[in-house]
Amino acid sequence: AIQSSPMLLAIDIGNTNIVLGVWNGSGWQAHWRLRTVPERTADELGIYLTSLLREHGLKKAVSRVVLSSVVPQLTQTVLALSRDYLQRDPLLIHTDLDLGIQNRTDVPAQVGSDRLLNAAAAYDRFRRACIVIDLGTATKLDVVTSGGDLLGGVISPGLGITADALFQRAAKLSQVDLVLPPSVLGRNTVHAVQSGLIYGYLSLIEGLLPRLKAELLRHDSAAGAGGIAVIGTGGLIDLLAPHTAIFDAIDPWLTLEGLRIAAERNPQAAG
Repeated sequence: AIQSSPMLLAIDIGNTNIVLGVWNGSGWQAHWRLRTVPERTADELGIYLTSLLREHGLKKAVSRVVLSSVVPQLTQTVLALSRDYLQRDPLLIHTDLDLGIQNRTDVPAQVGSDRLLNAAAAYDRFRRACIVIDLGTATKLDVVTSGGDLLGGVISPGLGITADALFQRAAKLSQVDLVLPPSVLGRNTVHAVQSGLIYGYLSLIEGLLPRLKAELLRHDSAAGAGGIAVIGTGGLIDLLAPHTAIFDAIDPWLTLEGLRIAAERNPQAAG
């Protein structure tokens, strides 16, 4: 396990955001969310990162770096900046690492590292069957058995992607803020679009959940004994979670927890 004095820098490169956190051995000392800009150079990102670390007095404290990326263009960039600016060779998440769960999907290599990490963090937290709902660039629901097997899940276009597509393809609809309208019944076009987006996505996850739970129980009869835990994460979770009762827990930084677990379970690997 990571000791109390050395610091672990966890970096999660997603399609919309780069999420970073510093783990001090007992808690997250700081975390940040930056916009993902694939064209940024290692020097640009290095300046961002070192200024954030310096602001919290952490620049010299980072002893390990662990990295997950679903944006290939930025993977090499961040590997380079870590070596150049932090003098650390990161542990890059891949399917062969020990994460405390088993990847039982049909094609394990196709599962994104963010999905693996979320599943690992959820199972580590609950130690029973669980479903992770990640509301980010894509809306993802991933299913883990009571024994820690990631069976697979559901991926659909995220709320932001859907909104952008609607405004691009419908000439008379203009961009609206992604906020909850006064009622499901939109009495004007803005509220009607907001209802379709916000309540539409609430209905999407609320409709999929019982179907996934039923399939999970068919694969894992023991899942019902402890109850199936549902945890929400992702950049849009705070927008939707207050308006549904399906979640047992909310953790916007769940992927960082997965990165911490990966670093602790693979102490001899680079990073």
